[in-house]
Amino acid sequence: MKQTLSVAEARRIALAAQGLAQARPTTVGTRQLNIALQRMGTLQIDSVNVFARSHYMPLFSRLGAYDTAALDRLLFARRPAYVESWAHVAAFIPVDDWALFEFRREDLRAKYGTAADGWFQTHRDVVDAVRDELARRGPLRPAEIDHTDKAARRGPWWDWDVVKNALEYLFLFGEVAIAGRRGFERRYALAEHVIPAAVLDRPQPREVAIRELIRRAARAYGVGTASDLADYWRIKDRRAVTEAIGDLVDAGELVPVTVRGWTSAGRPAKAWVHRDAVLPRRVDAASLLTPFDPVVWFRDRAQRLFDFDYRIEIYTPAPRRRFGYYSLPVLIGDDLVGRVDLKADRRRSTLLVQSAWWEHGRPADAAARLADELRIAATWQQLDTISVSGWGDAVDDLVAAMPEATRHDARAEADVAPSSDHAPGVDEAEVAALT
Repeated sequence: MKQTLSVAEARRIALAAQGLAQARPTTVGTRQLNIALQRMGTLQIDSVNVFARSHYMPLFSRLGAYDTAALDRLLFARRPAYVESWAHVAAFIPVDDWALFEFRREDLRAKYGTAADGWFQTHRDVVDAVRDELARRGPLRPAEIDHTDKAARRGPWWDWDVVKNALEYLFLFGEVAIAGRRGFERRYALAEHVIPAAVLDRPQPREVAIRELIRRAARAYGVGTASDLADYWRIKDRRAVTEAIGDLVDAGELVPVTVRGWTSAGRPAKAWVHRDAVLPRRVDAASLLTPFDPVVWFRDRAQRLFDFDYRIEIYTPAPRRRFGYYSLPVLIGDDLVGRVDLKADRRRSTLLVQSAWWEHGRPADAAARLADELRIAATWQQLDTISVSGWGDAVDDLVAAMPEATRHDARAEADVAPSSDHAPGVDEAEVAALT
C-alpha cells in the first residue's frame, strides 16, 4: 500500500472495504447477507420508516433488491446469529460479539444504575417485578408485562411507560437482551435466555475489547483517522483508542499513511490503513445510502472523503429544510453526487421523490443511473409507480431520464420526528460520551 494517498484513492479504499466496489450478486441469499454484515460488523437501527427501515437499507445499497424476510430470519431467529446491542448506538451485532461491549454496559450501569436518586434506584420495585416476570414467562413485549393484572401484581399499579423504562435500563445494563421484534416492537428477555452461556461467561477486559473494536473499525473502513476509528463504535476514551492504534501498528495490522488534504490543527492528519485494505483502480458503484450507513454516518468523515456536507433534517421544521425530511445520499462511481428525499406512498403504491439535488462533480450519466436505482428501489418496496416533485435542482433531470414517472407537489408535510428506542431518561449523546 502507498504511504501517501490522494482523497480519491482513500475513497476507493473505503468503498471497497464496505463492499461497495464490487458488482452486485445476481441472487441474494443468506450467504450474501452474512458476507455484507460481516464486512460492516454492525447494522444501525433507526425507527424512521418513511421509505424503508434503516437497517434494511445498507444491504440494499450493497446487494440490490433482496427479500427483507431473509434478513429478518437472520436477525430474529429463535437462536439468532445476531443480537441488538448499544454498539454504534442501537445496532445489530453478531451474537458472539456481545462480550466485546461489556465495558460499555459497565459504564452505563455506573452512570444510570447506581445513583440513589436516579430513576433505576427509585423504581427498584418495578425493576425487580419486571425482571421476575421475564424469568417466569420468558420473552415479552412491554404490553404483555402484568402491570395491569391485579391478581399477579406484586407492587403498585404501573403504567406502560414505567415498565418500558425498566426494560430499557435492564437492556442497557446487559441484564436483558432483545429476543426479536413484532413489527418494530421489541420483545425483551433475560440475557441468559438469548445470549449463549459461552458468550456471557467470557466478558472481555476493557483494553482488550477496545483494541479489538478498533481493529474491526480499521478493517471496515479500510483507511481512517483516529476519530474515524473511534466513531465506528462511538468510543470516546481517546487514550484507549490511541493505545489500541499503537498496539495494532506494532502488530503490523495498521500501517500509517498520509491522505493529501486531510488536516488537523493546520497539519497533515495522522491516518492508518488496514493491512488487508485494497485500493481498486476504479470504483463504479451506483447506490442509495441510508443516513445511518457506515459510509456517511460520521459526518466529519463524509466531509473529508466526499466533500459532502450532510445533516438529517427530520428534526428541522419543514419550512427550514434545505433538502428534505430524510434525504438519502446518492453514490455514483466513487463519489457522492447528490441526495434524494424518498417516501413510500403505500396506499397509492407509489415511490415519491420528494426532492432531488445534485452535488458538484456529477458525471454525465448521473441522472440515468440514479433513475435506474430509483426503479430498483420501487421494485424492492413493491411500489408500482414513481412520482417526482418539483423541489430540487435534479428533479427535471430525473424526469427526463424517467419518462414513465408522474409529477406531484411535495407540499410541506407534518412529519413527526422519530421516537427513541431507549429509555427517555437516557440521552443518546450521553451514552455515546461514556466510553
